[in-house]
Amino acid sequence: MFWSVKPRQQGDLGELSAIDWLSAQGYRVWIPLGHSPDVDLIATRGEQTLRVEVKTCTRSRAGGRWDVMICTRGGNQSWNGIVKRFDPARCDYLFVLVGDGRRWFIPTRAITSSSGLALGCPKYSEFEVERGRPILRAIGS
Repeated sequence: MFWSVKPRQQGDLGELSAIDWLSAQGYRVWIPLGHSPDVDLIATRGEQTLRVEVKTCTRSRAGGRWDVMICTRGGNQSWNGIVKRFDPARCDYLFVLVGDGRRWFIPTRAITSSSGLALGCPKYSEFEVERGRPILRAIGS
């Protein structure tokens, strides 16, 4: 069976997964009021404050690899020709949820690309965290 996931719904599932994981790590999580172009969540623990951008991906390649776009091409409805490249100065961490539930919490200082990441391979393996609920199962359950 094939489940269609709308981009906004997929993004919401990513944010919920990030909130769940960050909360389990002892962070208090805050959601910016209104649309924030650079940060999806704020997480605090003691004196530490983190700005977190959340990305999701449902397209996989052979070998359990995921090509995650970290740039933004327009909005969720249509591409207006403007590409907003990822800038690590705008947030502290990138949280990624992929289709099978694998998750990563990557410090932005470790990210060298401004458009996309290949996850599920050695480069970012040290930042993989506990698996969460798969995106497609979340929609189809």
